[in-house]
Amino acid sequence: MSADAVSPRPLPRHIAIIMDGNGRWAQARGLPRIAGHRRGAQAVRATLTAAAELGVPYLTLFGFSSENWKRPRGEVDELMGLLRHYLRGEIAELHRNGVRLRVIGELGRLAPELVTLIANAEALTRDNQGINLTVALSYGGRAEIVAAARTIAAKAAGGALPIDRIDEELIAGHLFTAELPDPDLLIRTSGEQRISNFLLWQCAYAELVFTKTLWPDFGRRDLEQAIEDYCGRERRYGASVGSR
Repeated sequence: MSADAVSPRPLPRHIAIIMDGNGRWAQARGLPRIAGHRRGAQAVRATLTAAAELGVPYLTLFGFSSENWKRPRGEVDELMGLLRHYLRGEIAELHRNGVRLRVIGELGRLAPELVTLIANAEALTRDNQGINLTVALSYGGRAEIVAAARTIAAKAAGGALPIDRIDEELIAGHLFTAELPDPDLLIRTSGEQRISNFLLWQCAYAELVFTKTLWPDFGRRDLEQAIEDYCGRERRYGASVGSR
């Protein structure tokens, strides 16, 4: 299905997704949680392909939050192993398909081997002109804002930055997502209706779509439905009806 078939209105330029429900998907089938995460990785591939084919330029996925480090050590290790496998086995295909990969978050908390794999993947795909895929790992929105504030404060204290130059644009330029447009559409799967510390600054005016579909079952039709929902809304950014 083409982008025009989804909606005659402009598509969201940037879609962000909170991928939720892997554990519940596995539990419902009597499987270990890692089975849900593996099936979730397949949903990532399908969603990335669909977004690219529909003509969405930017896709950001919430892969692992700062709070996820509190999960049982075995599950965290399995998730890191799955990430390692993905970075080793999938990057060549992403590169062939013209995908540019970025990874954002507190990467210093990851194992050095993973940090190296991420750096290599980003370098390999840096000049690609296809869809921009951003994966948030060890990421928390509040921590991101705090880090930006500390950097700005240090510059101001050192005399390199006048206080009156600190504005929204400057703060946005110090976030992990400085090179990306703000999300137009934020999707969360599994029926939960919260944003869970994800892209707090960036999603100030994003349209929110919550679906009961568990992430491992999320596919092209679910993405198209969310886009159709988005395209049926009037985005006013705080202005009154008909003023924009």
